[in-house]
Amino acid sequence: MQVTLEISLYPLDADNYAEAVLQFLAQLKQYEGLQIETNGMSTQVFGEYETAMAAVQTEMKKIYEKEQAILVMKVARGALRYRGSDLAS
Repeated sequence: MQVTLEISLYPLDADNYAEAVLQFLAQLKQYEGLQIETNGMSTQVFGEYETAMAAVQTEMKKIYEKEQAILVMKVARGALRYRGSDLAS
């Protein structure tokens, strides 16, 4: 089953914030079968449920072994890509 994960990582070490996020993303990009898309607010991971969840679980464990961090994640069935909207505010 294909899923979309939307994740945001918040390392609590202000001096290492950007480096920790970039390292996390680099590690996720190494998993076969996953497509990673980033924007200014979050990262979307597209792939098979088992692969996507295992990758995030493995990489989060590595982060938690080194530092304090918060990960916010949404999980949806299917590949939900943003294609723009007619909803203007």
